[in-house]
This record gives sequence, C-alpha cells and structure tokens, in this order.
Amino acid sequence: MSDSPANGRPAGGASPDGPPPDEVDPTGAVAGWWATAVSRMEPGVIELRGRPVQDLIGRVGLTSMIWLMLRGDLPTARQAELLEAALVAAVDHGPQAPSIAVARMAATCGIGLNGAVASAVNTLGDSHGGAGEQCVVLLDEILREEAAGTALETAAARAVARGPRYVPGFGHRFHPVDPRRDPLLSLVERAAADGVVPGDHLRAGRAVEDLLAAGRSRPVPMNIDGATAIIYAELGFPAPLARGLFVLSRSVGILAHAWEESGQGRRNKGPIPRSVLPAHLA
Repeated sequence: MSDSPANGRPAGGASPDGPPPDEVDPTGAVAGWWATAVSRMEPGVIELRGRPVQDLIGRVGLTSMIWLMLRGDLPTARQAELLEAALVAAVDHGPQAPSIAVARMAATCGIGLNGAVASAVNTLGDSHGGAGEQCVVLLDEILREEAAGTALETAAARAVARGPRYVPGFGHRFHPVDPRRDPLLSLVERAAADGVVPGDHLRAGRAVEDLLAAGRSRPVPMNIDGATAIIYAELGFPAPLARGLFVLSRSVGILAHAWEESGQGRRNKGPIPRSVLPAHLA
C-alpha cells in the first residue's frame, strides 16, 4: 500500500514534482519577481484579472476579454461595441501595407506562420503603425491646453505647428477620404450623445481636421489612425495602447495573408516579380 495521502503528495509535504514551494523559494523573492495582477495560475486554478477562466469561457467575447486583460474590469456593452468597431476597421489594408507584404514574403521562406506573423508585426513602427499613438498624444496635448484656458481652435493650431510635417491621423496616400472614417466617427458621436464617452477627443480631432481644411482646395481629412485614436482615447486607453491595440487588430489581417500565401506554392517570394529588375544607381 502506498504511503501517499489522497491528494497525491508524498508524505512529508513534498510535491510529486519536487520540494514544496517554501523550500524552493524560501524568501519569496522568485515569486515576487514575477508578481502580476493579470493572471493567477496554480494546480487546478486559472484566474484572469481575478475571474476564474471557466466563468469567462462561453460568456465573454474576445473584445470584452481584451478590455478585461488590459483594464482589469469588463466593459459595458456600448464600450465593447466601440472598441470592437476600431479593432475591426484596422484589420487589413492589403499588400500595399508593408506589414502585409512582409507577412506574405516571410510565409514563403520556410519559417512557419508564427515566424511570418512575428516578422510582419515587427514592421509596425513609428511610420507604419504608430500614427494612432502619436495622434492620441496630439489630441491629449490640445485638450490640456484647452483645459488651461486656451480656445480649442488655438490649441489645435499650436499643437499642429509644434508637431511633425505629417500630422498623425490625418490624410491618406491612397484614399481622398478614408472609407473607415465616417462610420467610426458616427459611432463616437452617438456614444458621446448617449454619455458613453466624454466626446472631448472627438472635439479635438474635428478641430484639427477643420484647421487642416482651412484655405485648401483639397482638404486633409481624418484617416483610420485618427478615427481609431479618438475611439481609444475616448474609451480611456493611454496613447501607447493605441499602438498596441492596432498591432492586435492588424495581426488578424497579417495572419490571413500569411496563411493564404503559404498555400500558393511560392518559394522565397520577393517584393517584385522576378521579371522586373530594380533600377541601377550609377
């Protein structure tokens, strides 16, 4: 007969896989090194932000789960609707986007889907993927000046003048008017009217858009980065998470393109067909 108790631990308190935790980490330094409020895991227990995972499965959608993991609580239905709209809108923009092109090329190099997705995500930097974060910073700056007593239009003009030549979140190299702008802003307008969000970042964004249109025959309307920046800021996400959420959204399109390309039989696909040779610089 075994001398192990019913819980499966050998006599003396040791775990079947090794000594008890107080012998492995007597000071708690290792456990403290990895301390986190995001999740708790121990044998038979998985909690995410304090909620048992079995209570979330089948009851909480992915968008609400993203909110929970980042914020520590669950969103209201209207908050989740607004966040989901922003995530859906930025999923893909075709192989003209460097991240998508890289995903497709990498998928032909034998590195697998995880490598292709990682390669593409790593192209999402300040110039490609970072405009949403930069736009939140711009809008925050405008609202701080307004709170200090400056008129909104003046605050917008000053912030734009201090910023880079390309105003983040405005204008688009392909679309005269980004087709994602209007539906996203309409959702924010309704949410602000219903008290779901304050509406301040929407006001600041429109002030910048009006400024950029003044005196121009061809206006510079808000693009996907500006519209989603307004949504993320209105929902209370800090500027760096505007980029993080964009990365999360675009990863869906990246995965889809990498998967499609991996089934087309090409090997070592380059950025241009083999029949086209790059120009030589003398």
